[in-house]
Amino acid sequence: MTQLADKVDVFQAIADPTRRHVLQLLASSDKPIALIADHFTISRTAVVKHLNVLEQAELVSAQKKGREKIYTLHMDRLKEIEDWLQYFDLFWDNKLAQLQHIIDNE
Repeated sequence: MTQLADKVDVFQAIADPTRRHVLQLLASSDKPIALIADHFTISRTAVVKHLNVLEQAELVSAQKKGREKIYTLHMDRLKEIEDWLQYFDLFWDNKLAQLQHIIDNE
């Protein structure tokens, strides 16, 4: 498989609540798999699969230190989501301005 085919869309990666929780855990600091897995009731293998999806979406990266892998969050990849949501902020701002105009003119 090519590298492009292996890449996961950022939106697909954050669609799962477990992966969103992993991102929240990594927002404060880099963490090893064991520490991440301690926050979940699912198996360590399942956590690793979620981490692999996040890695394919380039939201996290792993660095081997001794016998452990340490995961790091890449906040810059979340910019794509912020940009997409910004469109809806403008949409709602416009709708609220229209509502304010209607209220003011009544």
